[in-house]
Amino acid sequence: MSLIADVRSSRELLVNLTRREVKGKYKRTALGQLWSLANPLAQMLVFTLVFSVIIRIEPGKGDPSGLDVFALWLMCALLPWAFFTSVVTGGMASLVGNENLIKKVYFPRSALVVSSALATSYTWAIEMVVLVIAILLFGGSPLVYLPLVVLAMVTLAAFALGVAMLAAIANAYFRDMQHLITILFQVWFYLTPILYPLSEVARRAEAAGPVVGDVTILDLYKLNPMEGFSEVFRNLLYDNRLPEWGTALECVAWAVAALVAGSWVFTRHQRRLAEVL
Repeated sequence: MSLIADVRSSRELLVNLTRREVKGKYKRTALGQLWSLANPLAQMLVFTLVFSVIIRIEPGKGDPSGLDVFALWLMCALLPWAFFTSVVTGGMASLVGNENLIKKVYFPRSALVVSSALATSYTWAIEMVVLVIAILLFGGSPLVYLPLVVLAMVTLAAFALGVAMLAAIANAYFRDMQHLITILFQVWFYLTPILYPLSEVARRAEAAGPVVGDVTILDLYKLNPMEGFSEVFRNLLYDNRLPEWGTALECVAWAVAALVAGSWVFTRHQRRLAEVL
């Protein structure tokens, strides 16, 4: 895979670009990296107030953890979603944002997208550590599943990187892409079981019956790759149990497909980036 070859040949550049991304994001701020926790915490407070207090969505207790804390249940899916969208939007803007650098000197252009993803992964890792500590404080037992959580994080990072590479090339050729992605993510967010449990979708699908033949609304809903990732993280962190193997394998399949497609499209078009930017 050309992406792997590019990463190997530009490891020093990749490290420097990642450091630049991490240090530059909160440069000259009093709290520094702590600001990375501000946005997810603010979202958690707002969504918890609206969907737990006002609308009163009840996802049920963690099985078998027994946890019954809506905020923790929410964050187990919200943090992976926020990571995914940050990687895609950051990677999409990385080529356009480094237009002058691309036009002046040759280097593997994929390093820009990968470094953006690595910088976001660094922030996500901090957020996930805080989440694990919070779950422990409320009586959960996620430590035994941490190796699988890390594996799930790597799988989601691969999926996000593949989508980011596709979006980066598309944005280089069509600048409207950044606006379309914003709208797409707004719709995609509410089509993913983040604010409500998957069981609610299943209940409504059963009440509605088949849509076409034996295909139900739930079958169509599960075509969303982020649905599987959300369930995997919730099973491991909140429920403290293994996810269904079918769901886990679907996540791996999505990650491989996205990374292969993203790498192929990016490699095919990266030589012309200096011309189209």
